[in-house]
Amino acid sequence: MTARLSYMQQSPDLFRKVVALSTASKASGLAPAILNLVDIRASQLNGCGFCLDMHVKEAKIRGERELRVHHVAIWRESPLFDARERAALAWSEVLTRLPEHGVSDADFAAARAQFSEKELSDLTFAVATINTWNRLNVAFRNPPGSADEAFGLQRAGLS
Repeated sequence: MTARLSYMQQSPDLFRKVVALSTASKASGLAPAILNLVDIRASQLNGCGFCLDMHVKEAKIRGERELRVHHVAIWRESPLFDARERAALAWSEVLTRLPEHGVSDADFAAARAQFSEKELSDLTFAVATINTWNRLNVAFRNPPGSADEAFGLQRAGLS
């Protein structure tokens, strides 16, 4: 895979703003484990190899268990996720694959049962942010692992 162009170089102001949004989202107070799961699941659904590679490595560096990372793709069948994590994964899926008629009341109620209004708002921003990154990296074909050195991801020992 060869990158098509560098959106960082072509649109540096916009790039910095998305980085700032990502940074603010990560500092929202949501558990890092939940944010890792959301980033991984949305990246899987969007087929973003660059982001999936990055977020799996970040999760490992942050101490996430390897089997849980493998189970993200089958989270509904897996016993490894608690109710809050399941709600976050479901919310991530519904917002990543927006239904034709919008998010149902049932989907909202299921997420709201696990998260406060503030947390659900923060979670929604987190999902929107990873979807933005996925779209940028899929559109411009950034190769998986190409930013490992810049982000210190070689520490994961997965390269």
